[in-house]
Amino acid sequence: MTIKRPTLTIKPAAARPAAPRMRQSYEVKPVLQPGYRPNLKPDSLALALLGAANAVAQVRAGTTLPQALLTAFGVTAAGPQTKGAIQDIAYRTMRQLGRSEALLGLMTSKAPEPAMLSALLCCALSLMDTADGGAPPYEEFTVVDQAVTVATSHPDMAHAKNMVNAVLRRFLREREELVKTVMAQPVARYNYPQWWIDATRAAYPRQWEQILVAGNVQPPLTLRVNTRKTSVQAFMASLADAGIGAAQIGPSAVRLDKPIGVSAIPGFDEGLASVQDAGAQLAAPLLDIRDGMRVLDACAAPGGKTGHMLELADVAMTAIDSDPKRLVRVEENLQRLGLSATLKAFEAQTRVWWDGEQFDRILADVPCTASGIVRRHPDIRWLRRKGDALQLATLSSKILDNLWQMLRPNGKLLFVTCSIWPQESEAQAAAFAVRHNAIRLDAPGQLLPGAGLDQDGLFYALFQKSAA
Repeated sequence: MTIKRPTLTIKPAAARPAAPRMRQSYEVKPVLQPGYRPNLKPDSLALALLGAANAVAQVRAGTTLPQALLTAFGVTAAGPQTKGAIQDIAYRTMRQLGRSEALLGLMTSKAPEPAMLSALLCCALSLMDTADGGAPPYEEFTVVDQAVTVATSHPDMAHAKNMVNAVLRRFLREREELVKTVMAQPVARYNYPQWWIDATRAAYPRQWEQILVAGNVQPPLTLRVNTRKTSVQAFMASLADAGIGAAQIGPSAVRLDKPIGVSAIPGFDEGLASVQDAGAQLAAPLLDIRDGMRVLDACAAPGGKTGHMLELADVAMTAIDSDPKRLVRVEENLQRLGLSATLKAFEAQTRVWWDGEQFDRILADVPCTASGIVRRHPDIRWLRRKGDALQLATLSSKILDNLWQMLRPNGKLLFVTCSIWPQESEAQAAAFAVRHNAIRLDAPGQLLPGAGLDQDGLFYALFQKSAA
């Protein structure tokens, strides 16, 4: 593929605009050329920067970060150490993308092209820009050197190696003034699109800044202990024996002092515990599941709540999801836990999969903007659009109406979203209750990200169907 490479100039400090326009998307497809293999040292920062830049550029073209990272790992032929560095840099860049792009707007005359070049500069800036606090993860001049090495080695960026060097060195020289200037922009200060900031402020006039800040903080690693196989006390003892600091924060919830790989967690492979947010662990107990019940988990993938319900009682579990590939992950998780369920790949708003026998309990974790879990998935804020909440709320209402017909009289349905937008949560729940004359039971309602148990932003509404 031939990419037109426009001349890119560095603006002198005197010509710096007071409020540069944010660049939100790219037209150049940000994939490396077929057959390209980087001539970079294995496990070098340069190779990690290349992989992270590839992932970030893909996100800006509409790909989710996990999928983009898989592509980047393959292109760079990265080993385990480099994969970890690529992932760390990509996530860091997503959390600081608003400010990094604003800084580029100050220091360059136009959006750097191709998209990989802009992404490379954003990745490098995220490693050197510590305005949010904390020490830089690498020596700053090493970052500059390795970023230039990436540009020099890449066929689509070699023309801009001098520009990469000039931009990054200028940032180091003028960091304080540059950061102060861009911080006047909400997008750069909070690292969210402007519409997202506006929507959060409108929904939570007193808490909006707290919510935005919480979404930029790396979340804790919280585990759910499988009480079918062990007790919380025994599991905590095994963590202590392994030198892993942790605290119990819920009936089955254990939060580690520091995130670690699951392979280092005692008994994880044997199904003694699962990774699950503290807020998400509220779902299964709310449904008051008992042995012998017929239970449906709609929109089940990746299966955390499915597994939790099966850990609590011996039930006939059906789990559906629209994506067959994601159901494979549900099956893998259940196998590790020593549990089983009937898995079906169908849309939750259809009934073609249903045998006509009603369920005692239904968990409806419906599609949403995922605005409450951006601390775990920082790419979401850059992938979503302003109108997505309405579109997804419309789909979710159809799913809820469909599932209600499958619930037996006196049965309970738990409506869950990982959204903070009222349109997808409280407004949806209130409208549903009116449409179906449903009995609304006690449930937590809206949980804000980072509050309480330091959980994700989730919403819970529990309904009971009147007796026939």
